[in-house]
Amino acid sequence: MQRKNDKTQKKMKQLTQKEEEIMERVWEHGPMQVRELQALYPEPRPHVNTLATFIKILEEKGFLGHKVVTARCFQYFARISRDDYRGGLLSGVVNKFFGQSYLSAVSALVKNEQISLDDLKELIREVELGGKN
Repeated sequence: MQRKNDKTQKKMKQLTQKEEEIMERVWEHGPMQVRELQALYPEPRPHVNTLATFIKILEEKGFLGHKVVTARCFQYFARISRDDYRGGLLSGVVNKFFGQSYLSAVSALVKNEQISLDDLKELIREVELGGKN
């Protein structure tokens, strides 16, 4: 069974580890300025210019947007939700490795004992009851 969804059928741009670190902080804490982002890191903190470079890349990839606070100060915000990012990555894996078949992907998880039959039955019950996880 194939699932069509315009949002996840587009190829999700992959993030590097450092880009994901920044996005996780933005998703967790909401819109912020570069110095506020820097303050969220443990010592030794990355340099402001380094973070600004990553933020520029994330804007070019469409993950972040900004609004002007003052002439030289911007507040950055997520343009894509964490759930949409995860869904896009999952869709990419399913498309690439399972021929766009979510059923094949779940079957592989069961065969490799990554998900138990009891967990699968519980998931089916939740779906039948209209619940979401």
